[in-house]
Order: sequence, then structure tokens, then C-alpha cells
Amino acid sequence: MAKVEAATQRTIAADPERVFAALADYAQTRPRLLTEQFSEYEVREGGTGAGTTVHWRLQATSKRARDCLFDVTEPTSGQLVERDTNSSMVTTWTVTPAGEGRSKVAVETTWTGAGGVGGFFERTFAPKGLNRIQDAVLANLASEVEK
Repeated sequence: MAKVEAATQRTIAADPERVFAALADYAQTRPRLLTEQFSEYEVREGGTGAGTTVHWRLQATSKRARDCLFDVTEPTSGQLVERDTNSSMVTTWTVTPAGEGRSKVAVETTWTGAGGVGGFFERTFAPKGLNRIQDAVLANLASEVEK
């Protein structure tokens, strides 16, 4: 079994503090950022940044859905890490300054993929599909904080 990675980034016309606060607000803002691939969203503990436990169902393809229960940590300033307690999936959001009034938001998701032929297809196609979903979430984030 091999590690599978999906990563994308976007520059957003808003201060890093504002962008990070929006990402870390799992109770109010985060649900507005999610695309149609997400359902059953529920904050189970906390609601802002580290210490939050949040659930959602991710329908990555018509045949592939993941039931996710994430524990959120903030290992460094400007970074949120979501660890799925139901799988090996880890998503890291990193917000850094990108000039005056601008932020770079990078999102990386990794997980242990299947072996064999199925694993080959997963490593080949899953990152592209997840990148499309993450790009849409980043676009929604930009719309939210650039108001």
C-alpha cells in the first residue's frame, strides 16, 4: 500500500488572520464553504480550531464515499490539521502571508491507498478528483473572505 497525496493552493485577497479564522470556524463558516460532495456535516465537539471534532460524508465519486470523523489540531501558527479517526486520511490547511492584504492557502490531503491494480488507479485518479473538490472549497473560501 502506498501513500496517496492531493494538494492544491490559492492566493486570496484577504489578510491571513481573516482567512485562518474562516477556515477554523467549523460551526458557522466552514459549512458554507463545502461543495455538493459533502453531506451529513456535524460539529460534534468544539467548533473553532483545535479541539474540534467534525463529521461529514465525502462523496468523491458516484461509487466512492468516505464517512469522515476528523479531530482538528493546530500544530503551528496558521495551520489546521484534520485527522480522520475512521481512516488514514489527514488534511492539512496552511495559511501564509502573500503580500499586503493577501494570503496563500495550501491544502494537502494524504492517505494510505489500496495495493495492487486498484491502488494504481486510486493513486492515478483520486488526487485529481480531490483536487477539483478542494479547488472549489478554496474558491468558496475566497468568496467568503474577500467580501
